[in-house]
Amino acid sequence: MSDRKYRQRGYRDSDHEPQKPKPQQSPPRDREGPRSPKMMAFSESVKCTSCGTKAPNVVNHDSACPKCKADLHTCRQCDYFDPGARFECRKTIPTRIMNKNARNTCELFTSRTVVERDTSSSSGPPSSARDAFAKLFKK
Repeated sequence: MSDRKYRQRGYRDSDHEPQKPKPQQSPPRDREGPRSPKMMAFSESVKCTSCGTKAPNVVNHDSACPKCKADLHTCRQCDYFDPGARFECRKTIPTRIMNKNARNTCELFTSRTVVERDTSSSSGPPSSARDAFAKLFKK
């Protein structure tokens, strides 16, 4: 029996008490490894900066949005567009392009890709509100 009044562990514990072994932890898994079936997928797409519809992945000098017919080879559509940078571009360009929504012939252009969740369901849209509610809470 010990000389302590209470039996809680504390600063007066002796070093001779048996220590419990720590459980072995598995190594961390790769983020790009296998996913669980309930995890949502992500997809990359190019979107029009004017209306937000999906645009073709390859943008040429004369490409236009299929919905609003806005030019896609513009500064606002570029990945290097930054309003806080010099000439509003993260790359070094010799002259400033005044109209950022107008078509240009910049050789440094790369289309801005947006990463979004793929929310499309494989079974298609529900036929009624009751089916949508049942599908929402189905296990």
